[in-house]
Amino acid sequence: QVQLVESGGGLVQAGGSLRLSCAASGRTFYRLGWFRQAPGKEREFVARIYRSSESAIYAISVKGRFTIARDNTANTVYLQMGSLKPEDTAIYYCAAAEVPGTNYPYWGQGTQVTVSS
Repeated sequence: QVQLVESGGGLVQAGGSLRLSCAASGRTFYRLGWFRQAPGKEREFVARIYRSSESAIYAISVKGRFTIARDNTANTVYLQMGSLKPEDTAIYYCAAAEVPGTNYPYWGQGTQVTVSS
């Protein structure tokens, strides 16, 4: 059974930092990603990393501020978020896939990140 469990969300002031974690189980995942959904908006891509950790990509809105990393031994993916802005407020979701491509069959339940101004 596949499970993705996010943690690390919370309330932080603008300019602050948070680290999200996602513990994955039940499969060996080739791709792990983070997405977010703000109130009244569609879910959007944040970052993605392959199993080799050699290739990571970011949304323009977070590039230079967020860093995605993974620990294959622990089957965990992280999102280090810095220089947070109020517009980063959203529910952050972890997603996983076993093969290359663009779809993510597996999703976590989400963790709330709120950035106050």
